[in-house]
Amino acid sequence: MNKADPSEHGTPLDPQEAEGLLLPHITTRQELNYWEQKNIAEALHSAKNQRPKNILTVSFMRQLHKKMLGSVWRWAGSFRKTEKNVGVPARFVAVELKKLCDDTAFWITHQTFPNDEIAVRFHHRLTWIHPFPNGNGRHARLMTDLLLKTLLKEPCFTWGSSDLEQKNLFRKRYIRALKSADAGDFKPLLEFVRT
Repeated sequence: MNKADPSEHGTPLDPQEAEGLLLPHITTRQELNYWEQKNIAEALHSAKNQRPKNILTVSFMRQLHKKMLGSVWRWAGSFRKTEKNVGVPARFVAVELKKLCDDTAFWITHQTFPNDEIAVRFHHRLTWIHPFPNGNGRHARLMTDLLLKTLLKEPCFTWGSSDLEQKNLFRKRYIRALKSADAGDFKPLLEFVRT
């Protein structure tokens, strides 16, 4: 597979991670995107037909990632073992995810923030943790939509009404909003997710 520009396609894969590709006929980023999207569409269909009871667990997050990418990547559902250009150190992924689940449950129980802000804070932090070798943005968006639908009883976000995997103005706006949230300003992300 050709090397991808990380600014265009997300986090680059470590050579060991790239060896986990289950479909040897894939040789281009375009083919990889097609097969990943096909697998993700199946996971979305499954998620829409089921109402998982407790999504705020580390095991559920891993299972969802495996459903999303398990037909394409051998390591789907496994935490990354390498350092990336974003994310917490790999050795802290499980601990940070557990803290995120606990914090989110607290926010919901105590109505710490409005529901959209709870979901945005959850999404931002899950993206910041960056638990998997690849697929983190797509996983975080689906997890956030499940949080909205199942626990907050809110409609899913529109995510700018655009494909955020493609290099475009919407993706740039989304990345800028995430960076603003890194600095503690969640307003741009709150605005983006409902446009």
